[in-house]
Amino acid sequence: MKKIIITFLTATLVLTTLADEKGLKSIFDGKTLKGWNGDPKFWSVKDGAITGQTTKENPTKGNTFIIWEAGKLKNFVLELDFKIVGGNSGIQYRSFKKPGNNDGWRIGGYQADFAAGAGGDRYSGICYGEGFRGILSLRGDQTTLTKEGGKLKKTIKKIGDAAALGKLVKKEDWNTFRIEAKDFHLTHYINGEKMTVLIDNDEKVRRAEGLLALQLHQGPPMTVQFRNIRVKNLK
Repeated sequence: MKKIIITFLTATLVLTTLADEKGLKSIFDGKTLKGWNGDPKFWSVKDGAITGQTTKENPTKGNTFIIWEAGKLKNFVLELDFKIVGGNSGIQYRSFKKPGNNDGWRIGGYQADFAAGAGGDRYSGICYGEGFRGILSLRGDQTTLTKEGGKLKKTIKKIGDAAALGKLVKKEDWNTFRIEAKDFHLTHYINGEKMTVLIDNDEKVRRAEGLLALQLHQGPPMTVQFRNIRVKNLK
C-alpha cells in the first residue's frame, strides 16, 4: 500500500512539474470566485469548480457570462476542464463587453463552443462569434476568413471528420478544452484532439486581444462547470 501511495504521489508531482514547465498558470483558486465577476444569481463554486446554473425558477434572460478580471489576453494558450449537463456553453476569448447592457455581464467575441446531448455532436469544439459574425469555423474544418466585395468569405480545408471528433467528447462528464491563439491563427482542442482551426484575415473586424469569460446560455435549465483553469501568455 505504501509503495502504491508513493508511486501515485510521484506521478502527481511529475505531472505538476510538467504543467509548470509549460508555463501554464492557474487563474482560479478552486475555492472562491476571487478575480472573477459574474451574476451571483447564477454563478458559484461547487466541488472545486466554477459553476453556472439555471433552473425553471431561476432562468437567465439572454446569455450571461462570468468574466476574468485580471486583464486581457492577446497571444496565449488556455487549458481547462469542463462539464455540462443540458444546454450550450463556451469559453469567450479576445472578447468585449456588449454596449447597452447595464448588468455588465454580456460579452461578445470569439467563443470556444461546447454543448450537451445531441447538440454537442455539432457544436462542441467549433469557433463561434458571440455577437461577432456567428459560426466562424465548424468542427473538422480549418477555415480562413477574408472580405471580398464587403462580404465575408470562408475558405474551408477539412482537417478531420466532424462526427468522429464529436464522439470523443464525453457527455455529462469532464473534458479538457485547449485554446491556442497566436496572432490571428486560433486552434481548439478537446481531450487532446484538434477540433477546428480559424485563420482570421478579416482585418477590420478581427480581434487581437480582449477579455476572457465563461458562458451560461439562455434557454432550458442547465449546469456548466469549469475547473483547472490555466493560462500561458505567448509572445
